[in-house]
Amino acid sequence: MLNNSKKGQAFILSAPAGTGKTTLVERLTAEFPGIVRSISYTTRKQRGGEQEGKDYHFVSFQEFEHKINRGDFVEYAEVFGNFYGTDKASVGRLLDQGLDAVLVIDTQGALEIKPFFKGVYIFMGPPSIEELEKRLRERKTDSHDDIELRLSWAQKELQQAPHYDYNIINCNLEKTYNVLKSIFIAEKYKLKK
Repeated sequence: MLNNSKKGQAFILSAPAGTGKTTLVERLTAEFPGIVRSISYTTRKQRGGEQEGKDYHFVSFQEFEHKINRGDFVEYAEVFGNFYGTDKASVGRLLDQGLDAVLVIDTQGALEIKPFFKGVYIFMGPPSIEELEKRLRERKTDSHDDIELRLSWAQKELQQAPHYDYNIINCNLEKTYNVLKSIFIAEKYKLKK
């Protein structure tokens, strides 16, 4: 249904941690084989259940710095003391194969590349900061201090929503998925991009 062009399209998705972006992107890529998530590089330690090459490419600070110096990244940013970056060649290969690439990038990285990187920019926010805090605590992957840091950062990220093409509030996973899917379908059939 979404494969009506020879060249793929980039979709940049930003959302505060705990908003549900990973769940929604996994669902989207499962339903539409022509949509794939670009796998970012990170210096962050691998969490339980995460897989190398599926969730992230986990690299050392030295490897990451080497990739920066070679100009390998479309964008990169430091978030909570760790670096995250999107590999230019990997994204290019996906698009050249006619696949639509979802780049899950934080707001600072997304807004850094927006002036020169063609794509559809989607921001997803929580219904409220209180709900976001509840979700972060329920997933039990972060310490109290980390959650406080993430909530503080989320406040800053929410202010960046007007710079995106779309702004979705994830109040209900099913409804939010249908909105996200609709954006992808509409953008694939848009005549003027």
